[in-house]
Amino acid sequence: MTRTVDLVADLGEGFGAYTMGDDEALLELLTSANIACGFHAGDPRIMDATVRRCVARGVAVGAHPSFPDLAGFGRRAMDLTPEEVRTDLLYQIGALQAFATAHGTRVRHVAPHGRLGNLVAVRADYAEAVVAAVAALDDSLIVLAQDGELADAARARGLRVGIVGIADRAYRDDGTLVPRSEPGAVIHDADEIARRTLRMVREGVVRSVGGRDVPVECHTVLLHGDTPGALALATRIRAELLAADVEITGLDEVLNGEGR
Repeated sequence: MTRTVDLVADLGEGFGAYTMGDDEALLELLTSANIACGFHAGDPRIMDATVRRCVARGVAVGAHPSFPDLAGFGRRAMDLTPEEVRTDLLYQIGALQAFATAHGTRVRHVAPHGRLGNLVAVRADYAEAVVAAVAALDDSLIVLAQDGELADAARARGLRVGIVGIADRAYRDDGTLVPRSEPGAVIHDADEIARRTLRMVREGVVRSVGGRDVPVECHTVLLHGDTPGALALATRIRAELLAADVEITGLDEVLNGEGR
C-alpha cells in the first residue's frame, strides 16, 4: 500500500534585515509552507516575498500565527485570555490572506507556532479560541496540529485536521512534545531523525522518551531549515521517503486519500 504525506516547513521567519533559514532551498523540497504572520517573525515585505515564491513553485500557503512575542520568537508562554488568542489569530491569518489574494492564491491551512502551538494541544480554552477564529474566517482551512485538544476541537467543529509529525523533537508517553526547556527535547542525530520519520509515516508510531511506541498520525512532516545541517537532513528525509514508496503530495490530497 502506497502511503502519502505532505512536507511542510516554517518559512518567512526573518525580520527586516535579518534572515533565518534558507527558504529558497527549502521551497524545492516542500508541498506546503507555514508562513510567519508578523507576531513572532516576518514583516509585510517578507510575507509578500514568501507568498510570491510559494506561488511560483506551486507550494501551498499556510498561516503560522503566534503569540505576540517578537523578541522571544514566539517560544515564551504569555498570559493571554482566550479572547486575545482568538482575535490575534484573526488578525494574523487575515494579514496573510491579503498577500495570498494579491498573488492569486489563498491560505490553505493554519498551523499555530511555538509556545502557542504546544499549549493548544493541552489547553481546551486556547484550542477553542483557535478553532473559533478559523471557523469564522474560512471553514475550508485545514488546521495543522499535534494530537490533542486542538485536533479534537477542530474535528468537533467540522474542520479538517492535518496531524504534524516532528521527527527531530522528543515525544512524551502521552504523545505531546517534550518542552524545549528540558534536556533532550531536540534530537540531533540525522540517522535517528530519518528512522523516526519513516516510522511515523509508514507505521504510524513514534518512540517516546519513556521507550514506548506511541501511536501518531502523520499527514505532514515538518522539515526544519534553521539549524546547522538542517537543509541536508531535509533533503535526505525527502529522498528516503520516496525510496520507501511514500508519495509526497499536498495536504488536500493526503486528507482526501486517507485510508489508501
